[in-house]
Amino acid sequence: MKTQERSAAGANRAATGTALAGDRLPSAPRERKPALAALAVLLVLLGALGATVLVMRAGDRIEAIAITERVPQGQPVPDSAIKSVMVAEDSDIKYVRWEQRGLLKKYRAATDLVDGAVLVGSMLTKEKGLADGKVVVGLSLKSGQYPARLEEGDSVAAYRVGDRGSSGGGTGGSGNGGTGGGSSSGRTDTLITEGARVQSIKKNTEDSSFSGDLPVSVVVDESDAAALTSAASSGEVSLVLGPGSGSGS
Repeated sequence: MKTQERSAAGANRAATGTALAGDRLPSAPRERKPALAALAVLLVLLGALGATVLVMRAGDRIEAIAITERVPQGQPVPDSAIKSVMVAEDSDIKYVRWEQRGLLKKYRAATDLVDGAVLVGSMLTKEKGLADGKVVVGLSLKSGQYPARLEEGDSVAAYRVGDRGSSGGGTGGSGNGGTGGGSSSGRTDTLITEGARVQSIKKNTEDSSFSGDLPVSVVVDESDAAALTSAASSGEVSLVLGPGSGSGS
């Protein structure tokens, strides 16, 4: 009898142990990470804000005129020398807008305009003539009478050069050349003017090795025009780059 009771009790304990072994212990709930969720939301908001700022900035940009080639002072701005660019609108900067390009025919460059400059109102003037006391003189220069890197807008000095013949004649100005004695073929180098400005150059763009006669227009003081014209007609003008020239030496 006792043996049966012990067997029954052992069976009950075994069954209970099996049941307990088959059940999983309750696991702790997964830990939520609110910080990561908040960071994700923040990144989304920042992205949206950035896109909004870009759209707003794009709306504050205007289409303005930029210069694509050098325009000498006093010259009109040709259509071939402008292009459209987008710039940030600024009430303190009076950009010339692209839709105003038709008005450029009424204006001239108030200063030398260079490639890449964005056009503003102060760069233009309605004055069609040169400054008081200034004139334009046209020259036809041979190779050796002008610097290889001569450019429009350069500041130059003009000299009368040449070999004085045995006659000793010549009216090459009142400088050091004089008209007096010396050898029968003495060389004269007389300063005609300095601080002249190259207004335009007509280079042969099809031939990079061009070295023939070069048509050049220079702006000089009216008082120097006669001497410069006289030397130019004799082919005795040589230009030398002066201080402040854009092309350097």
